[in-house]
Amino acid sequence: MDVNAFEQNFSVLFNNKKLLIQAFTHSSYANEHRDQQLVDNERLEFLGDAVLELGVSQFLYKQYKHMREGELTKLRASIVCEESLYQFSTMLQFNQYILLGKGEERTGGRNRQALLADIFEAFLGALYLDQGIEACLQFLEQYIFPTITHDAFSHMMDYKTKLQELIQKDRRAKLSYHVIREKGPSHNREFIVEVSVNNDVKEEGVGRSKKEAEQHAAKKMLDRLNL
Repeated sequence: MDVNAFEQNFSVLFNNKKLLIQAFTHSSYANEHRDQQLVDNERLEFLGDAVLELGVSQFLYKQYKHMREGELTKLRASIVCEESLYQFSTMLQFNQYILLGKGEERTGGRNRQALLADIFEAFLGALYLDQGIEACLQFLEQYIFPTITHDAFSHMMDYKTKLQELIQKDRRAKLSYHVIREKGPSHNREFIVEVSVNNDVKEEGVGRSKKEAEQHAAKKMLDRLNL
């Protein structure tokens, strides 16, 4: 593993380089290189799983103030699942740093979903042991949390319904949406939608479709009303 390249790419400097190497050492490689007395990453996966769950929980609690406990739990589950962790590892190109045994390499282990998900957790576990929870949170804030706020998990969030439920608590309140502007060519149209409460409090949302723009507008309104 090229430790220097990894540290430069992610602007992170490990105090204990062995921890970083361990995070990317698959059991197949450790078994084939017993003379090197390497430790595989399985125990780090266990620790990293807990670190990730705590970090994501804290982020969601602060970011989505209108969400109830059950909704937060569902969203967290979608973020810390194997498929999502695989996507994170792939996005960060963690596969190029993995130390794999020859057999595992031949059978495509470097791109296997479960293996890459484990690598991501192991890295967080190693970073936690080396530098503590704040370093882990900083890494997540820089590389992972933006994928959540940029709607990679928007399928879990129906902001229009949540806003409607909030507004319905006051029977006198009226909620409305309307397109105020369209721009761009027909094949790449962008919609700007305005949502208003009682034709007074207003927010705008932008999207590639009217529905997407409405969802973005509703989210901004929810954030405003929950301040």
